[in-house]
Amino acid sequence: MKDIFKGQLVRLSAMDYEEFGRAYATWNRDSELMRLMDSGASVLHSAKAGKDFFEKMVEKNSPEHHFFSIRALEDNRLLGDINLDVVNNWLGRNAFVGIVIGNRADWSKGYGTDAMNLILRFAFTEINLHRVTLTVFEYNPRAIRSYEKAGFRHEGRIRGALLRDGKRWDMFFMGILRDEWISLNQ
Repeated sequence: MKDIFKGQLVRLSAMDYEEFGRAYATWNRDSELMRLMDSGASVLHSAKAGKDFFEKMVEKNSPEHHFFSIRALEDNRLLGDINLDVVNNWLGRNAFVGIVIGNRADWSKGYGTDAMNLILRFAFTEINLHRVTLTVFEYNPRAIRSYEKAGFRHEGRIRGALLRDGKRWDMFFMGILRDEWISLNQ
């Protein structure tokens, strides 16, 4: 039996709120990262505000929400976080996934793809989901390629959903079904 939380490059672990608060206080100073993560305006937060946010988010945790930190296997350093939010109260067995690799020095090294593969394994083998969906902005081709490598397919778009730098950008919906994931991982 494989360790479901350990991949080739990363492992998923429980969140340490203080560590995350400090990390996000650093990461949210990178306005490019914030623009890739969120459609809202970039806002700076203190380490304490970050810690409080994560504590509250996970405190109201229910069986529908799964939060993990992403750690490098080579040195156990914190790379980012990944989460699954099950929608429809388990009736449709669908979830949305969100991921961030916080430090630019760790981008384009396969960490995000490996973490996504782990969360999909968790989603489809542990909590028996049918579908995992995500959204991504048109101006984030690195993430789109990573999601495609993990098996996600383009399912739709909201045209002109976001105004950035005086230009309208689309938001893409991508998804993967359990049967597709099983076919890719046999």
